[in-house]
Amino acid sequence: MSRTHHGHGHAHSLSDISHTLSPIARWFVIGTLAVTAVAVAVGMVVLWPSDSEHPIPTQFRSADGGPITTVDGEIVDQFHANCLNSVAGSVLETADIPVNPVPGGPCILNAVRFTSGDVAGQYTVLEIPTNRAQAGSGPDTVAPAAGTLDDPQAGQPTLNVGDDIRLATVPGPDGSNRYSFFDFQRGPAIIFWAVLFIAAIVLVAAWRGFRSIIGLAIAFGILTVFTLPAILDGSSPVAVAVVSSAVILFVVLYLAHGVSLRTSSALLGTLTSLLLAGFLSWLAIRTMNLTGLSGDQTTNLQVYQGNISVSGLLLAGFIIGTLGVLNDVTITQASAAFELAAAGEPSRLATLRAAMRVGRDHIASTVYTLVFAYAGSALPLMLLFSVAQQPLGGLLTTDVVAVELARSFVGGIAIALSVPLTTAIAAALTTPAGAGRTPAAHAAA
Repeated sequence: MSRTHHGHGHAHSLSDISHTLSPIARWFVIGTLAVTAVAVAVGMVVLWPSDSEHPIPTQFRSADGGPITTVDGEIVDQFHANCLNSVAGSVLETADIPVNPVPGGPCILNAVRFTSGDVAGQYTVLEIPTNRAQAGSGPDTVAPAAGTLDDPQAGQPTLNVGDDIRLATVPGPDGSNRYSFFDFQRGPAIIFWAVLFIAAIVLVAAWRGFRSIIGLAIAFGILTVFTLPAILDGSSPVAVAVVSSAVILFVVLYLAHGVSLRTSSALLGTLTSLLLAGFLSWLAIRTMNLTGLSGDQTTNLQVYQGNISVSGLLLAGFIIGTLGVLNDVTITQASAAFELAAAGEPSRLATLRAAMRVGRDHIASTVYTLVFAYAGSALPLMLLFSVAQQPLGGLLTTDVVAVELARSFVGGIAIALSVPLTTAIAAALTTPAGAGRTPAAHAAA
């Protein structure tokens, strides 16, 4: 009983501080966010990209130097035959391929009916070599298993009758267009899964979930319209990443969670944690000597867009990559602090301590999510190193693996720092039930 009375006495002794702290904290948060919003708007204006053209990398360039043009098609027939058929890629009026089938032949011939473009309704032939057509007997040659001789060679698509595909248009030696496999049509499947994703979010989270979907669409729009073109224009990837991330956070958080002190505390905590993550990313890149040149995409960018800083691009990727996980942690901590205060915590200090207990559990679970997400993306690479019989130490110190490790380390540290930071901001903004507000009144804040 004495401990209970002592606790209440302590809470009441802080009542004057409570009533003073709340307005100060509110004005500090609002003022800081207002200044940040103005700075971000100015940064966006300064960094806004131009409409200049950029060279197209070779793998995305057609024979005439322009972008690759594609048409849709459907596989209507296939059979085995010999390879190097002259009709491959040419336009045919019927699906009857003028090639004699050869059971167990080294190539798979696919009759494709065009379903779009000027050639819609006409046909072409795709020639896919199998493992039977594999040539070479050098020391690095791996003989295919007997049961896979009729399978397409590594790197070749596995096509079946009824598949919807995309074909690239390339000029032939005689000036007429010829066609080759480009990719599968995934539009309907992507739409199906997108609708399922939206339905699940809206069904569980209702109107707030719908607003989060809208925020996600806006975020991708910012990346497409501003972030990528600005980096291609030669602007600092780090500056562009910071401005883009800030804009996304302002839009996404307020749109999904509403304009309130709770959301504002999460936003300020996220922005501050993002800056810390940026500094930690820079420090990790410098101390680990990460080049960012281990991927083919980065190398191609350096070749065709020499004005882009590779190290800056790597750092920008680190910053943008921490957005999602930081947003998750900070909004959860802010909500926990406000709900705990409304539930009856006697003081801001008690609210902070209770919310931190929630935060410790959150950190423990989120770190696993972060690390295993990066490990999953690098799984093929780790398998290749395992086949190469490289020691674990050598594997972990390669540039491409070290980059993923650095992402995990930086993300984990940023999460750990964001929890007490955001919780402290949120606790300062709350008015605990013991400080004179009812839970119902507090919940409306």
